[in-house]
Formats: sequence, C-alpha cells, structure tokens
Amino acid sequence: MNLQPLKFGTLIALLLLFMVPTVHAQSVYMAELNAAMSSSSNDSADEGTAPAEEVKPKFDIYGFAMLDTGYQGKQNDPNWFDVIRPTKLPAFKDQFGEDGRWFAGVRQSRFGVKSYFPTDLGELKTTFEFELFGTGVDQGQTTFRLRHAYGELGQFGAGQTWSPFMDIDVFPNSIEYWGPSGMVFFRNVQVRWMPIQGESRLTIAAERPGASADAGVIADRIEIQNVKARFPLPDISAEYRYGGHDWGYVEIAGIYRKMKIDDLLNDQFDLNQDINGWGINLSSNLKFGDSTVRLQYVYGKGIENYMNDAPVDVGAKANLGNAISPVEGEALPLHGVVAFLDLTWSERWTSSVGYSLIDIENSDLQAADAFHRGEYALANLLYYPTKNVMMGGEFQWGHRENFADGFTSDDYRIQFSFKYNFSVSLGGQ
Repeated sequence: MNLQPLKFGTLIALLLLFMVPTVHAQSVYMAELNAAMSSSSNDSADEGTAPAEEVKPKFDIYGFAMLDTGYQGKQNDPNWFDVIRPTKLPAFKDQFGEDGRWFAGVRQSRFGVKSYFPTDLGELKTTFEFELFGTGVDQGQTTFRLRHAYGELGQFGAGQTWSPFMDIDVFPNSIEYWGPSGMVFFRNVQVRWMPIQGESRLTIAAERPGASADAGVIADRIEIQNVKARFPLPDISAEYRYGGHDWGYVEIAGIYRKMKIDDLLNDQFDLNQDINGWGINLSSNLKFGDSTVRLQYVYGKGIENYMNDAPVDVGAKANLGNAISPVEGEALPLHGVVAFLDLTWSERWTSSVGYSLIDIENSDLQAADAFHRGEYALANLLYYPTKNVMMGGEFQWGHRENFADGFTSDDYRIQFSFKYNFSVSLGGQ
C-alpha cells in the first residue's frame, strides 16, 4: 500500500487546521473592528480629530526547498545517510557494510507560518513550522517533523520552541543538516517567562522532562528489567544574554532536572533512587567586520538529551559493598565545545570553517563499545547568485571513539546543496 499520498494529505490537513481557524478569527476580528470604527466616526468628525490608524493582523508565510547530495567516503547508520553524527558511526569494523556511498535527499526542506495579532494585552505572536527530516520511529524517511508550535503574548510564551538552555546563534552557516556534535540543541515543549526582552534578554522556562539510560553489561538481569524511570518535575532552565553591542554578545544558561528510578520488583534488592541532572552553558558571537566567531562551552551531568548528538543521560554504575543496592544509576558527566568562523567574502560568497567536540565520562558498567567521544568539523564555500537562491559545496568530517575497547571510526563527506527560499507577508500596515 502506498502511504505517500496519505502523508501528503496529512500535511495539508494539518495546515488547514492551523490556518482556517486563524483566518476565521481574523475575519471576525476585522468585522468587529470595522463596526467599532464606524460607530465612533461621527463623534470623531464632530470633535475635528482624525480616526486612529488601524492596526491590522499580519501573516508571514516562509520556507525553502533544498536538495542535499554528495559522496560519503566511509559508512554510518543508513537511517542517517545525509548527516554527520558521530554517535551513528560504526561501533565496530564494517558494522554498516563496505565504505563509499552516494547520497541525496530533500529532507531539510521547510515550511512555516508566523502571525502577529494586536490585542488589548499587546501583540500576540505565533509560529507553526515543520520540515521533512524524519526522526524517532520515522528516522531515515522524508516525512513531517514538527519544529515549532509556539505562541507568545507579552512576557509569557508556551508551546514547542528552542530551549532557553541552548543558543541557536552558535549554529554555523553550514549546509550539513545535523550540526556540531558538542552543541546544546533542543526544541522542547515549555512554558516560559521573559521579564527582559530585546537584544539583552532573560528567559526562565519549565520544560517537558525526559531522559534515557544505559544498563550496559547488566541489561539482561531481571532485577534491572523491572526498574522504571519517572520524572516528577519539569526541567527548569534559564538564560541571560548581554547583547546589543557592535562586538556581539555573551550568554550564560543553566538547567536543573530531577529523575527518579522506581524498583518495581519485590525482592531482596532496593534499587529506588533519585538522580539530579544539571548543566551550565556559556556562548558568544563575536563580530569582526562582516565575519562572526561562534563559540560555546557546556559542562553538566545527565543532560545528554539536550545535546545535539549524545546517546544516554544515565549509566549503570556498580555500588560495591552495598548488598541491598549493588547497582545505581549515574548522571553521566559531559563537556561540549563549539568553535566556528563564518566569513563573508562578498555579497555573493561566504564560507564557514570550524570544529566541535563532545566528551562523555562513561560509567563503569557500560559496555566497552559504548559511545565515549565525538568530533565534528567542516569547511565550505557558498554562492548566492541572486536573492533567495544559495548553492555550494562543503567538506565534512566526523569521528567516534568507544568507551573501553580502543575502537575508533571516521567519516568523510563532500556535500553539494541547492536551496531556494520563498516568503510572503499578508496583512499588516
């Protein structure tokens, strides 16, 4: 059975569900506004004053179609054929077959709608945006993936958008989709408060919790199989950016999370446990003429799912000398580095070059081939022949190191991309 028409129909239905109520709300709003303006026009004329200028709702429709194609010199998990992810490189020799593959896809292609509505409490802003890069149960597919479903009014916002713990401005001007392995990168469901807004800003959020664990070499034990994770509280994150300067900005962000392990097996062991996770993220953009240096350093424990490319947050650890709780979960420490230089040669030519690293301190019961360290680097040359069109080539490198067996693997790619943007604004003044 061909499911592609169903998927396409689902996308259209989602867009209609989002836009039709919004357009209807706009029509009702405009009718009420026009009636109010008409009823007060005589009074305004009698007083000799002109009516106030009408503030209209506005829609921005935007996106791009993008082709990525190129040659992979080595190998990786085929579900991630068009990206560089060190966690998806082989954990042992020829895990994914022989080296050398040509790849092509349009999964970066994107569509979004933003709206701006005047209200008695200020401007209501919303964003609905998706792309075609399948992940999770859809990994490897070209299919719907939600990026943003978010609304904001005044100092408060809610929905799915960038976590305050991350700094999206650290992402380089590259054509490789996934991005630096050592970067904090997570779009999460959240409620946020923004008491300071603008080029300098302060944001505090309660985010949807979630984490993964690795039981390692004892994963098949029945005692471990009856242990379940639970998240009693939201993750609490915050950021402060000091910006608005010719030289750029600096930013500090932090996160705290609480995880519980519940032992559901009634036996002689007690594996119940509370685990705390936390992290500090420092980032900056530094301007040098038309060029930008993008920097980030993060350190934390049990925050792997907020990272761009990391496997698990908690690892199994031996608790020697304790007959009641012989095993416990450990929030795995990590540090991540991002350092990129974006160069503007002219209005038609740009380049980006840089390096990223993630290093995880594994727990002692993880398997010898567990992921330990990932490195990522690239260099490109991009050409903009006219407005809304970009094309270019990029050399990419990824590297993986295992925990304890000494195995390493690399990936080398040459990628060429063609990107065609579109945008239109409706309404507004």
